[in-house]
Amino acid sequence: MTVSLAVTEPGNPLLVPSGVSRARIAGSSDAVLVVAAAASGDEMAFRELFRRHTPRLLQFVTRVLGASAGDAEDVVQDTWLRAYPALVTFRNESSFSTWLCSVGLRAALDSMRRGKRRSFEFLLEDDDAPLDLPHHEDRMDLETAIASLAPGYRMILVLHDVEGFTHEEIALQLGIAPGTSKAQLFKARRVMRALLTGREKNDVQ
Repeated sequence: MTVSLAVTEPGNPLLVPSGVSRARIAGSSDAVLVVAAAASGDEMAFRELFRRHTPRLLQFVTRVLGASAGDAEDVVQDTWLRAYPALVTFRNESSFSTWLCSVGLRAALDSMRRGKRRSFEFLLEDDDAPLDLPHHEDRMDLETAIASLAPGYRMILVLHDVEGFTHEEIALQLGIAPGTSKAQLFKARRVMRALLTGREKNDVQ
């Protein structure tokens, strides 16, 4: 899918003339490009970051949104619009891709709860409630199974098992306790096992 960012302000770094050579920046590291875009307003540096990281960002946002994946392109656009003025805060302590996904996560959360004025916890399943495992005769593929998870399960599974965030990092990002993240992940994995294997509810331990 192609993401087109709308721009209205002259000089906005998202507006880059077509046909300009990227030869001078194509081999630069993300860190160098971030400095160039943030400190010098280098439009081509920002465009190169956009080119490199949008495919993975789109995949990440689509997984997080699940059934709301039709909104993924809008969230990706919102992510980049948020990321540009925040580039000066990037400290190279993690990869740029991880940092960008953190921005994308906040954009996705805002999209999911828009108009509800609630924290992430409204998406979580009750830790004390019995786990209602799905019953499917047929196995699901991985992406379909992820999309089928409840929002809280899906988000924590994607962040931990797919993106490699620790429970402490997830807790910080979502404003929850690390123990809550662990409990949600435990249940999410059980549901995923049922979806991926097509096994009977009582067979999944």
